[in-house]
Amino acid sequence: MSLQGIRQLDLEFGPDRVRRNVVLAPYTTFKIGGPTDIFFEALTVDELERSIRIARATNLNYFLLGVGANILVGDRGFRGLVIRNCARGISVDAVNGLLRAESGAIFYPDVIEAAVSAGLQGIEHYVGIPSTVGGALWQNLHFLSPPPERERTMFIEEVLESAELLTEEGDRITAGVDYFNFGYDYSILHDRRDVVLTASFRLTPGSVEQMRHTIEANLEWRAERHPPLDSEPSAGSIFQKIEGMGAGRLIDQAGLKGTRIGGAEITRRHANIMINRGGATAADVLALIFLAQQAVREKFGVELRPEISFIGDFDPPSGKESRRTEDDEPD
Repeated sequence: MSLQGIRQLDLEFGPDRVRRNVVLAPYTTFKIGGPTDIFFEALTVDELERSIRIARATNLNYFLLGVGANILVGDRGFRGLVIRNCARGISVDAVNGLLRAESGAIFYPDVIEAAVSAGLQGIEHYVGIPSTVGGALWQNLHFLSPPPERERTMFIEEVLESAELLTEEGDRITAGVDYFNFGYDYSILHDRRDVVLTASFRLTPGSVEQMRHTIEANLEWRAERHPPLDSEPSAGSIFQKIEGMGAGRLIDQAGLKGTRIGGAEITRRHANIMINRGGATAADVLALIFLAQQAVREKFGVELRPEISFIGDFDPPSGKESRRTEDDEPD
């Protein structure tokens, strides 16, 4: 670990801002994960850029953390610096239909509420999905089109105007939509160490009443299919989408809904989501992942590939036996 990098962070931001041995579990939606050596919360875009430049210049291993969704942090934690992106400024130009947000802004409710309150439509569809603005661009945030038709998937790329980036080469640039090479659950950010600093969205005037209706309908739709994060912490979908067949459907047909190892469980709401029933470890989740992969491989000849990112150092998969939860009944 780069002691020079830590000293520079202390000098730049003060030792009270640069914390040691911070447990990461509370900062993830899964509520799982060990400690990081160094933890820093960047409150502005300037602080975000400066901290990343210091880490890069001193070869200090770092990870940029948003709301902590779609990740599993290892029980042994992260060796290096975790920068939590808390740059959350939002500005709206209703006359010209532009919304600009810093990359740590929480997409729902903060960014969406700012747009709807200004009478601008285009991003109200993405309610209920835990994500920062930077995370939304990372994964090309998506949701089914408005009810009742829900005929197609809508992607955040459709309303993105541009984004300000700190590139992996150290340049600060403004990039248009084409730069991101968006796909399903994909952007160029998966393959380059560019960091989103701000993003601008091109929106159109719309009915606030209709937008509120869409928000309520989409929240209701998600609540029927996704466990509530406050009582059933999860990382979202565990495995990647399989064309023509859902990963969750395969896991369900393999008879694994409700299966628990330690404190981790494949929820009966959606078989592609694993939840923390209390005291779950990353090793428990890994054991469930391997169990699901093996069962689907043996039954269908299909290989499930994880969608979540694995952060830090891991213990081996839990050796605890799997069991079905007592309240499970056949579908």
